[in-house]
Amino acid sequence: MWRVEAFLAHWFFYSLAGLVILFLLGGIRYIPNTKVGLVEKRTSRKGSVTAGIIALDGEAGFQPALLRGGVHYLLPGQYKVHIHPLVTIPQGKIGYVFARDGVPLPPTQALASNAVASDLQDAAGFLRAGGQRGPQRKILREGTYAINLAQFVVITTERVYCLPLEKSDEEIFKRMTKIIQDRDGFDPVVIKGTDDLVGIVTVHDGPSLPPGQIIAPTIGEDAGQPDTYHNSFQDPECFLRAGGQRGRQLQVLVKAPTTSTGSSRRWKRCPRR
Repeated sequence: MWRVEAFLAHWFFYSLAGLVILFLLGGIRYIPNTKVGLVEKRTSRKGSVTAGIIALDGEAGFQPALLRGGVHYLLPGQYKVHIHPLVTIPQGKIGYVFARDGVPLPPTQALASNAVASDLQDAAGFLRAGGQRGPQRKILREGTYAINLAQFVVITTERVYCLPLEKSDEEIFKRMTKIIQDRDGFDPVVIKGTDDLVGIVTVHDGPSLPPGQIIAPTIGEDAGQPDTYHNSFQDPECFLRAGGQRGRQLQVLVKAPTTSTGSSRRWKRCPRR
């Protein structure tokens, strides 16, 4: 009889140990090198996020740091990992960024400033620097980016990169994508060296023109002043820092001399909101 009891005791012990090991092994997360892991913390001694959606101080909620390619270990039950692809902008295209968390835009501002909070791959740094929520002035050019898709939504010509938080998110961003597509907003403005054309620019952000004025004066043309030289409207922060105003601009875009490879200068196109 004692042998049976000893066997049952050992069987229970080994079964319990096996279950504990399986539970702990459940914390292993493998992230392919072509993807990133967005960490959602379920419980924390610091409580839940009280404002916004990103937990900057270890609270429960979406964490700002991403898991890159490789094997990681997180305590099972406390964390959930959302695996997403890296954001890829095709060659010759533009990607638009929408921030879900941050400082609200003032009524007079159409696009979020990136003068200080400019690194869209650092969600914590963006928020701690006072980054603003909403559509960003900064765009993404060709390349691959590791972006927190709870904090940012990236709209490209091929797909919308985001972590859906509400059922309505998909429809909202589809409408935004269609508006940009209808205005050819995913393609940089190119004035080729063979075109006998100029580009007339209308700016949709910045201080309004004073009464009686219909054309905004030329500013920020001096390349020797890097803080205000906007390089033919390619740097919106420098344009606004130089005193740029919204409305039709006196300065126009002209064709650039072709390089040895035959390429021409490109300008960003910002769709009207």
